[in-house]
Amino acid sequence: MTSFQKHFNRLINDPRHYYYLFLKKTASFWPDAFFIKQMYYARNGQRLNLKHPQTFTEKQNWLKLYDRKPIYTMMADKFRVKAFVANCIGQDYVVPCLGKWDRAEDIDFERLPDRFVLKCNHNSGGGMFICKDKNSVTNWDIIRKNLKDGLEQDFYYYSRVWPYKNIERCIIADEFLDDHSGNELRDYKWWCFNGEPKVMYFTNKATSIYENFYDMNFKPLDISHGFTRISPEFEKPAEFELMKELAAKLSKGIPFVRVDFFDVEGKIFFGEFTFYDWGGMKPLSAYWQTKLGELIHI
Repeated sequence: MTSFQKHFNRLINDPRHYYYLFLKKTASFWPDAFFIKQMYYARNGQRLNLKHPQTFTEKQNWLKLYDRKPIYTMMADKFRVKAFVANCIGQDYVVPCLGKWDRAEDIDFERLPDRFVLKCNHNSGGGMFICKDKNSVTNWDIIRKNLKDGLEQDFYYYSRVWPYKNIERCIIADEFLDDHSGNELRDYKWWCFNGEPKVMYFTNKATSIYENFYDMNFKPLDISHGFTRISPEFEKPAEFELMKELAAKLSKGIPFVRVDFFDVEGKIFFGEFTFYDWGGMKPLSAYWQTKLGELIHI
């Protein structure tokens, strides 16, 4: 089935999808609170309670509107956050930056090493290019155009993720991380509540996405974003307690934030901060909506 057919079938089977598309097309015209409420309904078929939020997603959307500390903008900036992380937990945990440019046209690919990662600092994957062998690349113009398009994306508008709104946009090149396994790097994501990590999950960014959730004793949790859970379960990473300690330091004083790490052959690197899980628009089961919502103090 083609992507067009899937899209068409969803329109036929779920009338809310019409409203979702309308909201996306007109996103820049609506005030934040109105847009968040309407998008929440379009995505979930439920009314969003912002006056007395109780659940995990309700409280995240409340935080979008009423917890707007200027430091969050810097923490969401994939370039400027490097200095923050280095100051908080040490330079050794920061992925080395190979270059920074305000325009895609200014990138000198000849000066970059054989392997690197190019990405915009203000969005989630838009324009990203992972180079594993520079000598095999022939479409530099297309890569440059994709990065240019990525700079023009406004990641803030579509779910009102406020920390991204005022980021000064740029393109950065980071060192390529390789654990020599031949597989995608494992991404360790920690849900932290006012400096206390409570949930960690593995994920990957390959063609087939999987996610396995665990508590702080590495006991499996039946949380699901809708992606496949790998079986058998993973063994507890040797660096589990170290990542937990680092996540606690980095999330101190923040009602809720996800802290990501990569583990490259035993060496830990900070990935990014995410202030709202899936933009606060993807609810979990009723049990976890309630239990995790209780951990967010607003």
